[in-house]
Amino acid sequence: MLTLLNLLSAVALLIWGTHIVRTGILRVYGTNLRHVIGQNMSKKWLAFVAGILVTAMVQSSNATAMLVTSFVGQGLMALTPALATMLGADVGTALMARVLTLDLSWLSPLLIFLGVIFFLSRKQTRLGQMGRVSIGLGLIILALQLIVEAAAPITHAQGVKVIFASLTGDILLDALVGALFAMISYSSLAAVLLTATLAGAAVISLPVAIGLVIGANIGSGILAFMSTSMQNAAGRQVALGSLLYKLIGLLLIIPVLDPLVHWIDSLDFSPQEMVIGFHLLYNTARCLVLLPSVGPMARLCAWLLPERPEVNGTAKPRHLDASALVTPSLALANAARETLRMGDLLDNMLDATLDVLRGKQTAITQEIRRLTDDIESLNSAIKLYLAQMPREDLGEQDSRRWAEIIELAINLKLAADLIERMLRKIQQQKTSQRRSFSEEGLVDLAGLQQQLIANLRLGLSVFLSGDRESARQLLREKRRFRAQERRLAHAHVSRLQRKIVQSIETSSLHLELIADMKRLNSLFCSSAYVVLETADTGALAVDDMSDITHSP
Repeated sequence: MLTLLNLLSAVALLIWGTHIVRTGILRVYGTNLRHVIGQNMSKKWLAFVAGILVTAMVQSSNATAMLVTSFVGQGLMALTPALATMLGADVGTALMARVLTLDLSWLSPLLIFLGVIFFLSRKQTRLGQMGRVSIGLGLIILALQLIVEAAAPITHAQGVKVIFASLTGDILLDALVGALFAMISYSSLAAVLLTATLAGAAVISLPVAIGLVIGANIGSGILAFMSTSMQNAAGRQVALGSLLYKLIGLLLIIPVLDPLVHWIDSLDFSPQEMVIGFHLLYNTARCLVLLPSVGPMARLCAWLLPERPEVNGTAKPRHLDASALVTPSLALANAARETLRMGDLLDNMLDATLDVLRGKQTAITQEIRRLTDDIESLNSAIKLYLAQMPREDLGEQDSRRWAEIIELAINLKLAADLIERMLRKIQQQKTSQRRSFSEEGLVDLAGLQQQLIANLRLGLSVFLSGDRESARQLLREKRRFRAQERRLAHAHVSRLQRKIVQSIETSSLHLELIADMKRLNSLFCSSAYVVLETADTGALAVDDMSDITHSP
């Protein structure tokens, strides 16, 4: 019993080490990896190579699967290159299995020792996260040694020999057992390495080991498909295609399995090396043969799992991928994209307000109410998403970005509520009191509204790019808006002095709308202060300090 517990704990340590390496790499290079595999690659060979490289870095094809399905679900990557990337990930994990079977026992204590020093001393820095990666690599090597040591006593147990003796080389039965191995250990890499250890101890024959390896690949495909159960149809299509490719590989190898086993067995290698070599050969050959078919496979997956139209209701977040929460850079990028989506909805509300002012709409439409509800829904989703991020793992720059996203989302929500109140005031004036603005007053309000829309778009651009010059331009536009607002208020008072009836009747509403637009403008320009007050760009210039003093 103790021996079995030691083996299971060694497998668990291997999984944990792989997790540490994956999260550490993603936290340091997450944005770069997102760029590598998230771009719309026109050539499937580029996507295939990207899958190999990324999987070699994160030590897990499942991690690559989570990234790729996330990108496809967010519309950042097409299905065809995503399937090519997944084929590359299968080759990448086979390469890592070969590397990890080398004698690296001397490296494990060195990596753990150095990793702990750097991680504890500089936890929030890039060097500290690389120390985290070093710890994970050391744990992986240590776990492999423990697996070999723990499996040795088990291989001599009579009961274990009887159990494995029941596996007579039936490819389907062996593949099923291998898939269960991979699903229980939550890693095809662990299942393959354990199979190689059993083959090296002569507990299982080579044909059985090969069947277990093939099944381990299928098990990883099942795990990836199960992990996408909460994603949209686009993300699940990637996992489905990867699983179908693994099943097709099983069907393709059955006719040539016997001669292949005899050829491998005739080679002058140890059983463990033959198992690992077959794993690499099988995945490489399978993926290269199936790579030209990614286009038809994409169409098949889209037919099997079609996109379902959204039912009526509030907008659902498109970019808040829960699997990215362990990688701050990716999670913050997702939240920023969703916040920009809020800005687009608010832009539509401002356009509708302009139409109401010009008389193209006479009342607040259902569309305006829906946009307000959508912004409220997205704001709540963004705040909940960011609240789930481990704040203690965020560096200084990521913490700043976290606060910036929260602030902008709240400002956009406040702006949506303010715009809806403005529209209600206009509706009440036109329907209940039967009053309308003077021609000059309407031109003034429409011009101010157009300037407000331009400032919103510039503010969103500053939030996205973080460009210092654009931020200064936004502050100049804010001062220009204030000057324009004061000029229009004086012009309105001048019309009152001339006793223009329409101006007198709508005076209170006219001045209230100008004040509301001033508050909206302050909300839209808030992103400029974050850019200009950061430590790396220095303090605001003296001529900008007045804006900070009067900013909300």
